[in-house]
Amino acid sequence: MQKRAGVVITAGALIAGALGAAPSAAEPSAPEPHTTLSWTACGTERYPRLECASLRVPLDHADPAGERITLALSRIRHTARAFEGPLLVNPGGPGASGRDLAGFVAATLPAKVAARYDVIGFDPRGVGASRPALTCRPGHLAPVRPDSVPRDAREERRNTARAAAFARSCGDAHRRLLPHVDTVSAAHDLDAIRRALGASRIDYFGYSYGTYLGAVYARLYPQRVRRAVLDSVVHPGGVWYDANLAQNRAFDARHKAFLAWVARHHAVYGLGGDPARVEARWYAMRAALRERPAGGKVGAAEAEDTFLPGTYSNDHWPVLAAAFAAYAKGGNERPLVAAYESLAEPDASTANSYAVYTAVECRDARWPRSWEVWHRDAWAIHAKAPFSTWNNTWYNAPCAFWPVPSLTPPDVANDALPPVLLFQATEDAATPYEGAVATHRLLRGSRLVVERGGGNHAVTLRGNACADRILARYLDTGEVPRGDGGAGPDAVCPAPPDPRPTAAPGKAAPAVHGALAALPRGN
Repeated sequence: MQKRAGVVITAGALIAGALGAAPSAAEPSAPEPHTTLSWTACGTERYPRLECASLRVPLDHADPAGERITLALSRIRHTARAFEGPLLVNPGGPGASGRDLAGFVAATLPAKVAARYDVIGFDPRGVGASRPALTCRPGHLAPVRPDSVPRDAREERRNTARAAAFARSCGDAHRRLLPHVDTVSAAHDLDAIRRALGASRIDYFGYSYGTYLGAVYARLYPQRVRRAVLDSVVHPGGVWYDANLAQNRAFDARHKAFLAWVARHHAVYGLGGDPARVEARWYAMRAALRERPAGGKVGAAEAEDTFLPGTYSNDHWPVLAAAFAAYAKGGNERPLVAAYESLAEPDASTANSYAVYTAVECRDARWPRSWEVWHRDAWAIHAKAPFSTWNNTWYNAPCAFWPVPSLTPPDVANDALPPVLLFQATEDAATPYEGAVATHRLLRGSRLVVERGGGNHAVTLRGNACADRILARYLDTGEVPRGDGGAGPDAVCPAPPDPRPTAAPGKAAPAVHGALAALPRGN
């Protein structure tokens, strides 16, 4: 992705010293007694300096003497004499592993900034190398699944039964754990990590769902937050049913943006110069795949899965367009199957990620228990936004049958924090723009940096030089764009350009960090 120089600051805004410009949290007392972490080398070819440790925490933080579970941690240790403290990082999900993210953040930040932090990654409770790890109904997402869009009541009942079976399987396997797999429990885990590190305060950097986790942590422990970066911000008032309804509309709009890009490059892909015609050909492909799955594995639902990553990142557009063209013009299935295998096919970690995703979202907040509500809302949105509405409905449908009751989400409004730095692309589909505006209002003194016209999920450390400069300055000195107390934005960065088309099918673009794209329906 090309870097774009310069930053467009909104009217009258200047860079101000955040630590002196806005109220900060009360200074905590000296570091508390803590568990000594035993760090061992666990480096990879990509991140050779990575170290790993484990931490025992209460399953139920209200019962600290009770049963304990294990969190898997990672670290890239600071190398500079001037030590800022721990920077805890989270890639989102919920359900995404975060241990490699420590290596990515440390390697991608400016070296002089990263050198002053211990960058700490972690697998949240139930995820990855943390123990116990959740798995429910293996094979639930394996191809070929029933078509997402039901043709009649019988097909809808079939998919409803699959969702209920998944929820029942989770209850049978993990009934003791499920009441404690939620965002508030994960936020308490964050503070247990802080104590184990011997830090009086932490810096925090979260993407997507990680922004909500960070906001909840800040609400519970405002005096423990030194600096916080929230990139691609979850709407805290929408967790989680309403947030998914908003996603349905936004994913469809972003998919249409992809199809319009294909139309603009008719000379390369030959699918027509009219976006409406290109869209019709995409849905014709989907209908054909329902009747005859490509390669015996890419049916209609899997086609949606394959193209959904394109709503998260336009880096995938050239590969997806070439696969679409190969199938639509000549019936060549191989590029489409290859794209599915690269971008969407379930692997060994998918069952765990999806189990934690459902466990957290179903527990965090109330979901409709009447299927009639889901049916009504899905069909109403599908009529205008058909790309993935039903696909996303079935992905979340286990929450209609979840075997443990839901919690009431905390109010994350906060006036006790140092300035929090928010980043948001205006056309982001996974976390629509309104979520960042709402969070900006709720976190007094926060600053909102907008990538104008950007549609990719996750703004920073992805090649936008303007956004990355603001991020690095904040982590380096605490400075933020000067705010005016309004809805924002406080600074505007131009979006990187769309990718160039390529005619030949090829490999899917690598994710900047795998965890950021690991859960295509996550946050």
